[in-house]
Amino acid sequence: MTTPVATRRTSVRVTRRRMIMRCACAVAHLSLALAAFAPAALLTAAPAHAQQTYTFNPPAPKPPPPQTRSNDDGQMLVQAQEMNYDNVNSLVSAVGGVQIFYNGTTLEADRVTYNQKTKRLAAEGNVRMTDKDGKITYANYLELSDDYRDGFVDSLRMDTADQTRMAATRADRSGGNFTVFQNGVYTACAACKDNPKKPPLWQIKAARIIHDQGEKMLYYEDARLEFFGVPLAYMPYFYSPDPTVKRKTGFLMPLASSNTKYGIGLQTPYYIALAPDYDLTLTPRFTTKQGVLMQGQFRQRMINGSYEIRGYGIRQLDKDEFLRTEGPATPGYRDWRGGVTTKGDFAINDRWSWGWDGTLVSDRTFFQDYSLGTFRRPQAVFSTIPTDAVSQLYLTGVGTRSFFDARGMYFYGFSEADVQRQIPIVHPVIDYANVFNRPILGGELSYRANFTSLSREAISYNPITATAQSMGWCLPTSADPTVKTPANCLLRGIAGNFTRLSAEATWKRSFTDSIGQIWTPFIQVRGDVNHAQVNDALGVTNYLPTGDTTAARFMPAVGFEYRYPFISVQPWGTQVIEPVAQVIIRPNEQMIGRLPNEDAQSLVFDETNLFNVNKFSGWDRTEGGGRANVGIRGTTQFDRGGFINFAFGQSYQLFGVNSYAVGDLTNTGLGSGLDKPRSDYVGGVSYQPNSLLTFSARTRLDEATFDLRRLELETRANFDRWSVSLLYGNYDKQPELGFLERREGVLTTASLKLASNWVVSGGVRYDLHADKVNQTIVGAGYVDDCFVLGMNYITDYGYSGNPTTNHRVMLQIGLRTIGTTTFNQNTSASSSTSGSSLF
Repeated sequence: MTTPVATRRTSVRVTRRRMIMRCACAVAHLSLALAAFAPAALLTAAPAHAQQTYTFNPPAPKPPPPQTRSNDDGQMLVQAQEMNYDNVNSLVSAVGGVQIFYNGTTLEADRVTYNQKTKRLAAEGNVRMTDKDGKITYANYLELSDDYRDGFVDSLRMDTADQTRMAATRADRSGGNFTVFQNGVYTACAACKDNPKKPPLWQIKAARIIHDQGEKMLYYEDARLEFFGVPLAYMPYFYSPDPTVKRKTGFLMPLASSNTKYGIGLQTPYYIALAPDYDLTLTPRFTTKQGVLMQGQFRQRMINGSYEIRGYGIRQLDKDEFLRTEGPATPGYRDWRGGVTTKGDFAINDRWSWGWDGTLVSDRTFFQDYSLGTFRRPQAVFSTIPTDAVSQLYLTGVGTRSFFDARGMYFYGFSEADVQRQIPIVHPVIDYANVFNRPILGGELSYRANFTSLSREAISYNPITATAQSMGWCLPTSADPTVKTPANCLLRGIAGNFTRLSAEATWKRSFTDSIGQIWTPFIQVRGDVNHAQVNDALGVTNYLPTGDTTAARFMPAVGFEYRYPFISVQPWGTQVIEPVAQVIIRPNEQMIGRLPNEDAQSLVFDETNLFNVNKFSGWDRTEGGGRANVGIRGTTQFDRGGFINFAFGQSYQLFGVNSYAVGDLTNTGLGSGLDKPRSDYVGGVSYQPNSLLTFSARTRLDEATFDLRRLELETRANFDRWSVSLLYGNYDKQPELGFLERREGVLTTASLKLASNWVVSGGVRYDLHADKVNQTIVGAGYVDDCFVLGMNYITDYGYSGNPTTNHRVMLQIGLRTIGTTTFNQNTSASSSTSGSSLF
């Protein structure tokens, strides 16, 4: 029987395990369609939202194909159990374990069909599409036109390379630019391994998610945020950029705060992507008491660096909030307040960089009063309110054996006790150091130099007696020059100009004799040239002559260091004990107390600087006279892990003038333990039995009575579920420096991991001498790879207004890929004003 031509159907069935087709006829159209569909239509790996809970637990992946093509060479590999050609209906079908690879995109399904008449592609049964970026899309059925302008997907699930997940009952694409996800669900949390059907920690659901590919935006309708499947927040409509957009103009996460000075504050930043390399963020904060605080940030990234500028401004509606109950008004008692900060950093090459930091504010307490801590460097937990800022311009170079740094600095004090005219302007300070890369006379030769130039408008004194402190003799408001004397006040800084150039060269060489003794002779030469212009301020003639003074100092030194390490190897470990002795011969320090001391005002004598040739902290002072430093150091290393380090010693003034016993303008050295022929004993020990525990102690003992002059004890423990640290400090009074009472305190912190993701922590700083707690923090938090929840309660002291204790509650919530928001409630222990609250 002959079949009429009009009804004849031609079917060709080819059974193969593997076929390779090279961009030909219908199959080429099929591959182009699916390759385009993957990155374009299902791009939305950004916050999606939904109506029902989906389980993000895809089936086990199929075995990897025997061959893939990752290059975009236009070739296609099709693998299937069968290939069917229906010439009558113009259908091309791949059936049974279909795998199609094209330009980095892989399509897997039970069946893939391409209709040459309608120019539509259909994939059905366990559809899995993987694009070149690692995004995986799962579906039961997928249909798409070959120009990928229109199509739909049933039962969509999607996993992205950045571990975000999305699902929808249906996704429809139209017009080539719009994709609508019906009943969408989005989360950045992984599915529960023990119970995949359990809802993730958080997910966002929406009745519809519309992806506008032209605008690169996602629009969410009838959305809600769920935690463990329980709805907690409802949003009838919101939008966000799609995941291909790294920078997009629009609103950012809102922030809320509360403060007794400005009331309740709410701010919603608005981000403007001006260009690929620069942007602008405007952040008006609406407050109930003071009006609108405007904030703005401009950033630009260049090829060799970046910079940013931030600005703030407000016209206060109620400046009386910044009046003290007693005494003068605070610096915030004004109508207009604001500031500008900027920073930049640029690389000249792989060794040189330059940059700047800048701060300009209307008054000292503006940043604290309006809680602008996020616009400055992060602070430690126990110093959350910054007390100063520095504006500087710097140039830095780092070589293999050399270092250079030059910077000009302007310091700004944020405390009400700061008098800006008493803070120096540095213009500039330059440091250079170098170590020769070859032996010189068989030893190592190094040199370093420092240039410092600064000026100060007003003279700066500090009281060192109870009477001077209570009577205010050392304050700038005191006009009596007869009480501004070295017996009552320290001269911390002159009014005028000070310039110094210093250079130092050191040569040393070590010899080891036949019995293991190590002898290290050294030679050091240092020179200084100083110029001081001292203005005629109240009381300055009690310390220094006024007018211009130029002086030069020269300090040569020769000496040697002796070490004899003894090594003992035992079954339980290795022990090294090393006696050390050092002798230094040099003349007396010149012009002690007749030159300003700007950078060597701090001196802490301990085992870490026992063997320093010069123990002063800066260049303005240098150690003189003959001196011997002796001590012993040791290390024990246990075979089963752990070690002990210790050091103990003493310093002796052999001849000449003891530099530490002669007070200068700041009495540096007096009361340090070095200000006598035989210094106090200094020692330290640290013990780490394993990686979990650390114990350390450091002390200074009176050389005659062994009375405790300084003691620091620290313990740290880190175990599987908890960690704790304890720091104890006990410091003797130093009346020569203005410390009239012994200081003693404890700082302790602890944290406990209650579960795999839950942590509670706390900390206390306790002043034992005053018998009071001056800061506490208690917090709890949850942290995992997709969610952050933290709450802290902090108490500390305010820096502006009436003396008060601030109580702050800070709540932080963060959803990965969505954003983080913070709420900070700040109250006061009294009715007076308190510190700021937003971080």
